Amino acid sequence: MAAATQSVPALVSLEEYLRTSYHPDCDFVDGQIEERNLGEFEHSTIQIAVGAWFFNHRAEWQIRVASEYRTRVSESRVRIPDISVFLHTDTAEKVRTTPPLLAIEILSPEDRLNRVFVRLDDFLKMGVPNVWLIDPLDRAAFKYTSEGLQLAEGNRLSIPDTPVYLDLPEIFSALD
Repeated sequence: MAAATQSVPALVSLEEYLRTSYHPDCDFVDGQIEERNLGEFEHSTIQIAVGAWFFNHRAEWQIRVASEYRTRVSESRVRIPDISVFLHTDTAEKVRTTPPLLAIEILSPEDRLNRVFVRLDDFLKMGVPNVWLIDPLDRAAFKYTSEGLQLAEGNRLSIPDTPVYLDLPEIFSALD
């Protein structure tokens, strides 16, 4: 009887990851490359709508917005939030090493919640003060904190003590 073999993913150095282009871009987690689920109509449409929302309010709210911006959440992990929002006064970095004001993840149908929670926890551990999760299929939005997911109340998600918010009916109307 032949012995069963299981392949072990090759480890990649952070430096190699940072100088390599992946299409689509991938996360770097403890020496391994992790693919991200994206590309479906709902995910792509909501990502553009959310990015446009913040981009259109950037001067008014004194913010910057980026999509799929490599963010070094720890010494051994680089995550790529679907949307990042940071203060206009923050320095633009090639790879983000300082916590953005807001990290937003948009669910894809193939996403498994346990993996999504690990991603969201990485943002919290980095010190990102606001982490949001958007589910385009159920047209639901959540704040994620150390206490877990909290369903958005009403028609918006907002950042306390700032003018920054996301109009959920406006964003979800992009799917109609």
